[in-house]
Amino acid sequence: MSQTPPAPGFSWPRFITSAYGPSFLSNIGYGAVTPLVALSALDLGASVGLSALITGLTGIGQILGDLPASWVATRFGEKRAITLACCWDAAWLAVAFFATTLPLLSVAVFAFGLSGSVFGLARQSYITEAMPIKYRARALSSLGGTQRIGYFIGPLIGSAIIASWNLQAAYGFAAIMSLFAAAVTMALPDLPDEVRSRREGPEGGPKLFVILRQNVHTFMTLGVGVLFVGLIRAVRQTVLPLWCESLGLDPSHTSLIFAVSMGIDMSLFFFGGLIMDRFGRMWVAIPSMVILGVGLACLVLTDTVVEVIIVAIVLGFGNGIGAGIVMTLGSDSAPVIGRTQFLSGWRLFGDTGNALGPVILSGLTTVASLAVGSVAIGGLALLGAAWLGYWIMRSPVGKATR
Repeated sequence: MSQTPPAPGFSWPRFITSAYGPSFLSNIGYGAVTPLVALSALDLGASVGLSALITGLTGIGQILGDLPASWVATRFGEKRAITLACCWDAAWLAVAFFATTLPLLSVAVFAFGLSGSVFGLARQSYITEAMPIKYRARALSSLGGTQRIGYFIGPLIGSAIIASWNLQAAYGFAAIMSLFAAAVTMALPDLPDEVRSRREGPEGGPKLFVILRQNVHTFMTLGVGVLFVGLIRAVRQTVLPLWCESLGLDPSHTSLIFAVSMGIDMSLFFFGGLIMDRFGRMWVAIPSMVILGVGLACLVLTDTVVEVIIVAIVLGFGNGIGAGIVMTLGSDSAPVIGRTQFLSGWRLFGDTGNALGPVILSGLTTVASLAVGSVAIGGLALLGAAWLGYWIMRSPVGKATR
């Protein structure tokens, strides 16, 4: 793990603005349009089922783009890869703005996922290289925090835009935010030439599948653990509104409950990163998963607004302290030579978990009930906590403390 100090002339204010600004701006745009994709599909004549499928194309695009993203980041460098991803986003958001057919909207939504994989990999790789290891968890947790804040603010702005103009105008707003993010990215300092030389090694750039094969043990141990994390997080976002609906709560109460949970979530990211840097990664990984598991299991015991809010706060706390844990474990585990290729495989595990969560919950709900599904996923969270704890303690990541 690299412990390179900041380069001479390193400016903290400039780094914070240029490193986190693009993520914050682009996620405000994404937050504004993500809830609207299904509505756009319905307006163009799609059924409810087809609308849900089109909405899921972003996740599919992200999974399919995770491994190729390493080529883009390696070929162009992290700074330029982030800029290209933002410009790609802006172009396809403009397509969504003008889309008058379902196939065109579907291609645009799928393209969002491809750019998301490049953007996510490049920004994680950049911060991993630029930040000293003693600040790594806080830096990556803050990156996760900017995403949460953006997704909290975005829907509020999107709602105001729709009220003032129309649904399509939100896509135009998101495109503008992506262009702003690209402009801010250009303020990022380039990584020193020796960084690229060090991680490519004397033989030139490493091959993607060679790096993946060399690190298969890490992927099958800690990688499976972060798949659990992604799965539980995705279910938490899905099951809470569904449970509110099953209790007969009106949409305004559901929105309020979800906002409370997200408010707690986005306020704790730096606290979680501080714990990881001071005491070690397992002191966040295990509590986060245990709290989420207990919260999901206890959700089925609620039948009033107050009780649901209490559980929503618990879920927000568990998810909030775990902000950045997936990226931090990946950066800790990544080899110096082939770091970008390794992180592309690492992100594939997390994104696969995000995609699997709602699918597993849907299957359990179909076979049994929503209550059974929530409890079962809560049990998986506890299993994931045990799995992560076991393998973190038996890997170099277990020593990644300040």
